[in-house]
Amino acid sequence: MLKNMPSLPSIHAFEAAARHGSFAKAAVELSTTPASVSYHVRQLERQVGVPLFMRHAQKVTLTEQGEAIAPELTALFASLRATFVNAVDAYEARLSLTALPTFGTAWLTPRLGRFRKKHKDIAIALDLSETAQEIGAGRYDAAIRNGGGRWTGLRSVRLFPSVFMPLCSPALKSAVKHVGDPRRVLDAPLLGRPDWWTAWYEQRGHRGVDLTKRFGTSLQAEYLDAAAAIAGQGVTIGSPLLFADDIKARRLVPAHAFVADSGRAFWFVYPAVREESRKIAAFRDWIRAEAEQANAEYASLMR
Repeated sequence: MLKNMPSLPSIHAFEAAARHGSFAKAAVELSTTPASVSYHVRQLERQVGVPLFMRHAQKVTLTEQGEAIAPELTALFASLRATFVNAVDAYEARLSLTALPTFGTAWLTPRLGRFRKKHKDIAIALDLSETAQEIGAGRYDAAIRNGGGRWTGLRSVRLFPSVFMPLCSPALKSAVKHVGDPRRVLDAPLLGRPDWWTAWYEQRGHRGVDLTKRFGTSLQAEYLDAAAAIAGQGVTIGSPLLFADDIKARRLVPAHAFVADSGRAFWFVYPAVREESRKIAAFRDWIRAEAEQANAEYASLMR
């Protein structure tokens, strides 16, 4: 009577050797040595108490007992392999991304159709969050982040710089033509993040500017400020890269030519251990190409 279940490595070695009729060929499949396969098979024979192979000079053949066991094991391992293949296929068929709200709304979402056209077998699930979400732990496969590009355990692909400038509707441009001079009163309120406005003025050489009474509606995200600016509600501070489509369509225009640089950038990031994932590689290559095109269009736009 078999008291204990034989070890899985021994069972695996026997199944591969039985299928190939060779310890050497089984070793190639299992990425080990013929001696290791032989060792594990002998361990299995000791555990079950019967010989499973007859050893010859150049080959091995199954004993009667081995012949009885091998087909069942081959079917079981084939089923096990299919289970893993199906699981991997299901995993690779859906890419879960997390991104900053403005990046996801203004830049990424309008372009996702181009990715789906190239990769119809990969569905995209996009979540937008101001807070950097953990990736690789099950919920998210990859992310778009803003920062310096170094995150522990992650690979980073630089997309484009984090820059900002005053933007407004074409109809409002004359009313805010003096936006570059903080001493001049504008005929429209400011929109957007006060710290970005302060940084924009500081990079132009104006320090200690008091902007507290110049703001109109306070909104939660950059893309909402841009929507308000498009509606003529004021002049916002935003990224000409993220809102390039609105600028090209003349929904927004630069209210001033100066572009401030935060010293940061947008990055596509993913776990280093998922480097070989087909879906991550496909999205990485696609978004890198889209970013290169966006950078080229931005450079042309700013000339």
